[in-house]
Amino acid sequence: MSTNGGLVVILTALNLEYEAVHEHLIDVRVRRHPAGTRFEVGRLGQSHCRVALGLVGKGNHPAAVLAERAMAEFSPAAVLFVGVAGGLWPNIRLGDVVVASKIYAYHGGTSEDDGLKARPKAWEIPHDADQIAQHVARSTAWRRGLPTDAAPRVHFGPIAAGEVVQDSGISEQAGWIRQHYNDAVAIEMEAAGVAQAGHLNRALPVVIVRGISDHADGSKAATDGQNWQPKAVRHAAAFAVALARELIIDGPASRGGADRDGSHTMPMTNRNVASGNARVGVQAGQIYGNVTVRDDVQQPVDLAASIAELRTHLKQAHLDGRLDEETYAAAESELEKATDCVAADASRKNSGLMVALKRLRGLVADVSELAARIAAIIAVVRGMS
Repeated sequence: MSTNGGLVVILTALNLEYEAVHEHLIDVRVRRHPAGTRFEVGRLGQSHCRVALGLVGKGNHPAAVLAERAMAEFSPAAVLFVGVAGGLWPNIRLGDVVVASKIYAYHGGTSEDDGLKARPKAWEIPHDADQIAQHVARSTAWRRGLPTDAAPRVHFGPIAAGEVVQDSGISEQAGWIRQHYNDAVAIEMEAAGVAQAGHLNRALPVVIVRGISDHADGSKAATDGQNWQPKAVRHAAAFAVALARELIIDGPASRGGADRDGSHTMPMTNRNVASGNARVGVQAGQIYGNVTVRDDVQQPVDLAASIAELRTHLKQAHLDGRLDEETYAAAESELEKATDCVAADASRKNSGLMVALKRLRGLVADVSELAARIAAIIAVVRGMS
C-alpha cells in the first residue's frame, strides 16, 4: 500500500471528540465511502497538511473495521485515534494528555481451574511516530489557543483497551488490570482495534492520543458534571492536530522512501547543479562490506518536461472530478511557481521549487497518482541541492 504523505486520518469514538478535532479544520468537504461511512477531509489551518476525520463509535470492533476502511480509502501517512480515557495513575491529572507508548488488548486469556490467566495482545508505537510525538510534547506550541490556566502535561505510557467502561477502583475488573497490566497509565475502549488494523496494513503508524477526563475509580459522574470531558477532549485534539502536522512535515514520506527491497537509498555520491531546463543525472552508489562500491547512473531527468507532464495529469484529474475547482486552481498556482523556479538560476531556484512542490503535493494529496508523481520530482530536486 503506497502512503499518502500529505494526509493523516484522525478517528474518534464520540461526537464530542469529533467536534473538537473538526474545529481545527478548514476547507472541509465530505467524502463518502461506498458502504456509507462519512468522512470529512480538510486542511489544518493555512497549511498544506490534510486530515480525513471519521467517527467510529464505541468499542474496539467497530474501531477496527472503520480504521481499516479509512486506511484503504485514503492510504494515509498515519492514523491517530483521539478522545478521552480514564487515568490509572495518581500523578496523571484531569485534563492531561496521554500518548500510548504501548496498547494492551486486555480482553484475552484462558480460564483454568485456578483462575483466569492473561493472554494479552500488545502493539508498540512506531519509533518514528514516537520520536515526532516526543518532539511535539517538548514544545509548548501545541497548547496555543488553550486557556492559559489549563497547562496540561503530556505523558507517554501503556494504555489498556477493552470492552467495558471501568468506573471503579476496587472492582474485579480494576484488580485484573492492576495485576496483569500494572504499567498501564490509562484505560479506554478503542485503541486495540485501531492498532490491529494498522498492524495488518503493513504496520501503518497508529498513534493513540487521549485526554484524561476521569480516574476510572467511581468518580466519573462527578468529573463529567464538572465538564472534564470537553476540557480533556479539547486538550487531546490540540495535541493531535499538532502531531498530525508534524507527522506530515517530518514523517518518512517527506524524507523520501525506500528501495523495493526495503533498504533506504544512500546519499548522492555526486551532486549535480543545473540551470534553466538542463537535464539532471541522478547518481547513487551501493556499498558492500567496507570496500566495494558500485555506482549506477540513472537516466537524466528533465525537470521542465516532468512538470509539464504533471500539468497534463493535474488537468485530467480535474476533468475526472477527482479535484474540485478550488483545489485545482490552487494547485495550478503552485505549479506555475514551480515552472518559474525551474526557469530561474540554479543558485536561487531549489528552495522555492521545493516549497512549491511540497505545497502542491499537499493540495492533491487525495489523488495518490498525482502525489506519487510529485514525490518523485521532489526526490530529484532534493538530490540537486
